[in-house]
Amino acid sequence: MEQLTRYLELLNRDPLLTGKGTVRGIFAAQEIKPQARVLAEDRGIACAVVDYDALRGLDDPTERLF
Repeated sequence: MEQLTRYLELLNRDPLLTGKGTVRGIFAAQEIKPQARVLAEDRGIACAVVDYDALRGLDDPTERLF
């Protein structure tokens, strides 16, 4: 979380990137602990839980819509 926060601070200093608004971040992981979620949300960083097996196509095909 600290590294993502530092990256966002640096990117938001760049006038070429911030000319159209603020650079925002998203914290994506297989599991997000409650403390990390609270810290991210306090800093305005969105959170997303990602199923890596589903992304790689290793999920059960019978559970898919298409």
